[in-house]
Amino acid sequence: MCGRFTIAFDLADLSDELGLGEMPLDWEPRYNVAPSQPVLAATDATTRKAEWLRWGLIPSWAKDAAIGNKLINARAETLTEKPSFRIAFQKRRCLVFADGFYEWQKPASGRGKTQPFYFRRKDGRPFAFAGLWEAWQPGGEAEPLKTCTIITTSANEVVAPVHDRMPVMLLKDDAWDWVSGGPGVDLQRLLLPFSTELMEGYPVGPYVSKPGYESNHCTEQLKRLF
Repeated sequence: MCGRFTIAFDLADLSDELGLGEMPLDWEPRYNVAPSQPVLAATDATTRKAEWLRWGLIPSWAKDAAIGNKLINARAETLTEKPSFRIAFQKRRCLVFADGFYEWQKPASGRGKTQPFYFRRKDGRPFAFAGLWEAWQPGGEAEPLKTCTIITTSANEVVAPVHDRMPVMLLKDDAWDWVSGGPGVDLQRLLLPFSTELMEGYPVGPYVSKPGYESNHCTEQLKRLF
């Protein structure tokens, strides 16, 4: 499960790394992005426009927006089976931009506090999560709400000691192939664990576990574990 991540990159670095087009004006770095909050995403491989979507997929047929709280992640192995994701997988794939994510390691004894870890590319550059998006129409005359979910896959060797799942991470070429799904694109091939050689992870302090806490302290490496 991916439940928290960072978007603390420079917009110029993101544009350069992933070949983006139009960028939002209301940008500020985030170190503790949580479900139901706005995330930076792209839904169109032609314009490559970056825009804000709400994290937590609300299917177009949903009667209540609360379902989005349960659909922050989608398992890569069952995308074609789940009614909430099946059509979006076929027609509405997106990228959710990030430069790292958190997972929590349970204590070996099964008792006590969990330990948060931060995972990122070794070079610190931004990347994209593979995602799905939907437009949900609330009641009345409100504008459609665009929401998204992040796809997870089995953990690679860097993440596995902490958690058995990880978000699907994509670099430039694979990222836009995921969105466009053009001729010859094997979508399932893109949903594999990220290269272990390009990743690193380390323990961080308890700050990220505090809802609403926003600071670069969240990503600071602990010198030792107690």
